[in-house]
Amino acid sequence: MTTFALRTARLCLDPYTPADEEDFVALFQDNRVSRWMGEGPQTEAEDRALFGRIFSKVYAQNLFDVWAVRHAGRFVGHAEIKPSPEAGGHEIVYALAATAWGQGFGTEIAQTLTGYGFDTLGLTEVHATVAAENAGSLALLDRIGFRHVRDITEDDGSTTLVLTRSLASEAAGAGQPR
Repeated sequence: MTTFALRTARLCLDPYTPADEEDFVALFQDNRVSRWMGEGPQTEAEDRALFGRIFSKVYAQNLFDVWAVRHAGRFVGHAEIKPSPEAGGHEIVYALAATAWGQGFGTEIAQTLTGYGFDTLGLTEVHATVAAENAGSLALLDRIGFRHVRDITEDDGSTTLVLTRSLASEAAGAGQPR
């Protein structure tokens, strides 16, 4: 799989370039964003190492698709779709800079990643894992047809919800925004 650009009405999802490192690190260093991602906030050095692995591992070994998200040429977020044992299939991941919140970009990204999973990757289901406290992402995913299928109890006792959108519901029109 080779990551190529995806376009929405307002956004461009482009493969990262080395010039994106400072924007990537700033996004992941913002605790308002990173509290919902993976293991939560990391050190700047860990985020820089993560950025480096996008090139040395993810892109170099064609592991999965990952993009920088841009609006009007400006970096506003991160997006990926990847195999996830925890989710039981391919999972979408997205993060937006706080300055881009409230503009509908998250919905555009999630819909685009889901469509890419169905249309380009040939998936029959697309998943998302969301912290039970992340009301914004849960509401967004519900609006575009994702349904809660199970809970994961994390090592720290917190709950992560696994949500799924199936191609069958997509074909029936359930994936349309309400």
